[in-house]
Amino acid sequence: MKLFRFGSFEQEKPGILLPNGRKIDVSTFGEDFNEAFFANDGLTRLADWLITHAETCPDVSDSVRVGSCVARPSKIVCIGLNYAKHAAESGAQVPPEPVIFFKSTTALCGPYDNVIIPRNSVKTDWEVELAFVIGKKASYVDEVDAMDYVAGYILHNDYSEREFQLERSGQWVKGKSSDTFAPLGPFMATKDEISDPHNLRLWLKVNNELLQDSNTDDMVFKIPKLVSYLSQFMTLLPGDVISTGTPFGVGLGFKPPRYLKPGDVIELGIDHLGIQRQVAVAYQ
Repeated sequence: MKLFRFGSFEQEKPGILLPNGRKIDVSTFGEDFNEAFFANDGLTRLADWLITHAETCPDVSDSVRVGSCVARPSKIVCIGLNYAKHAAESGAQVPPEPVIFFKSTTALCGPYDNVIIPRNSVKTDWEVELAFVIGKKASYVDEVDAMDYVAGYILHNDYSEREFQLERSGQWVKGKSSDTFAPLGPFMATKDEISDPHNLRLWLKVNNELLQDSNTDDMVFKIPKLVSYLSQFMTLLPGDVISTGTPFGVGLGFKPPRYLKPGDVIELGIDHLGIQRQVAVAYQ
């Protein structure tokens, strides 16, 4: 299945993108795509429900806003420097263990919403990433069992303000958590939709110039390792979002660096996970 959410910001309703391209409103199923939904085997229950209800569900117009494809999770956990070439362009060594940081859940937004350049920002950067959603509570998970805890995959743009991140006490979360810095979607593809998450092309353009173009096979730490590793330090809850890092081609890596300015158009995509488009606007 492909799960999406639509409607006004923070008033989104659940929807499903059917294999024939039809987008349907599944509000009558009675649940949003949140922690309780994933924790209570919502994907299986929804799939069974669709067998008899899909035909009678209302269509969702293409003109309706698309929101984050999962409701606000307990946490957004991100992995830094997880592509070797990106580490090199950042002037860093490939880390011996995953680098972990968080994004505020208030950074969540839809895949076509404007990205707001924060007040006093001069170094807002882009990062195309593959994210995945936790499907059941995970604590001290063995790597061999880790994929059993994955519900599905999402396209994520891990926007970053590099001055806030790197030059102000080196606290990454400050540069990662501004409003609109975590567009998710346009949909979450369930695990069965993606045959190999470690062989997906991911790319990003700014003003139609291709700046990131790589493959998830270049990840240093693969998804089973990340699930197992993270679960040694924190309990991962159903609906939590884990973002797996970005490949080379971010603005920080150019010489001189390149950052976003109002009016810039950012487009990005991952094989089988759709395309996002954002326009950069100044904070008002």
